[in-house]
Amino acid sequence: MKGKVFCRVAPFGLFMAFVGLEEALRFLAGKGLLEISPQVLQGLYPVKALAVALVLYLFRGSYAEISMRDLAKPLALMLSVAAGLAVFAFWVQLDLPWATIGKPAGFDPNIYTDGSVRSAMTAFRLFGAVLVVPVMEELFWRSFLVRFIISHDFSKVPVGHFTWFSFLVSAVLFGLEHNLVVAGILAGIVYNALLFHTRSLSSCILAHAVTNLALGAYVLTSGRWYFW
Repeated sequence: MKGKVFCRVAPFGLFMAFVGLEEALRFLAGKGLLEISPQVLQGLYPVKALAVALVLYLFRGSYAEISMRDLAKPLALMLSVAAGLAVFAFWVQLDLPWATIGKPAGFDPNIYTDGSVRSAMTAFRLFGAVLVVPVMEELFWRSFLVRFIISHDFSKVPVGHFTWFSFLVSAVLFGLEHNLVVAGILAGIVYNALLFHTRSLSSCILAHAVTNLALGAYVLTSGRWYFW
């Protein structure tokens, strides 16, 4: 039981530890207690993405709930893509003062003057957002936490088992993880609804990846870096 919890919580915990480290370094730099350049701070992202990807790879045999066969079903595939695009659509509209908590630092590759470095950082940001974060977050939120809220012996709860309490609590907590808290809560509702309809974690991972890919394309074309 502990092993099943750890392999789903550890990637998310590692990711959040890096976020905490970045915020601490940024705070110390802002107070003049530490000299660290924005380039170095943003340079932590590839390390974070690769570290979390490595942990996911090492635990890959423990994630039986991830099945690519689920995506062979046309209806589930279409619902996943539609859900991902819907989340993207309201995400970029809800960057309003009343709907946010704090101010994100953003991720602007243009702070790097070297073109090859700028391209590499952009590629790492897309890699993390599209291939790493959806797997890491969906394993934590919709494989582990949604079921853990129902029963501490979460592995005995079928993926996609519905209760209003687990649905709402996990959606709110998912929103509070993000700076765009209202958009995050709505995203949690959409991804949870997709989970309970399809009973497929893979569908949620795909939807999350579609959201992040669309958001990445939007950021790169609009220059609204704070969404990253």
